[in-house]
Amino acid sequence: MRHLPLAMPAPTDPFWLGLPYWLVGVILMIALFVVFQVYYWAGRRLGEKLYESRVGERMGRERIARIERTVEKWGALAVYGCFWVPMLRHTLPWVAGALRVSYPWYVVASALGCMTWAPLWWFGGMVALWAWLRLAYQSPIAAALVAVAVVAAVAVYIARRRKKRAQREETLPA
Repeated sequence: MRHLPLAMPAPTDPFWLGLPYWLVGVILMIALFVVFQVYYWAGRRLGEKLYESRVGERMGRERIARIERTVEKWGALAVYGCFWVPMLRHTLPWVAGALRVSYPWYVVASALGCMTWAPLWWFGGMVALWAWLRLAYQSPIAAALVAVAVVAAVAVYIARRRKKRAQREETLPA
């Protein structure tokens, strides 16, 4: 029986650039928090120009309007919730800035979001990665099948979303 040399890194062992695993996670949380502040202030600075910007055109006026309604309804709580919704995570902070959501509440909500969402991805994502690497070590064929299944699931998900979006756009009055 072969012994597996791969294992989840110990929290205090050097992981990246000699830093312990937990500290790398904290640095990533802080970086995410800083990015959210940049998003807010960029949105606040852009204001109405957000609609005409390249980002605004790419998102579409309807999507921005939906996000605005969410922010107007839920305020800073929407900022916390946006961490858990993939596409909303990087669009809602811009809109929160443009709508001038109370900055102290925005900071609290984004800090709480960073402290709850980021560790789940950092530790959970690393567990998934190391589990896949362990599987690859034990059975490369099984690991390849798992990778293909994940890619296929993502492709099906994206195709369904695009199809639903196209159907919605067809039913909208011109």
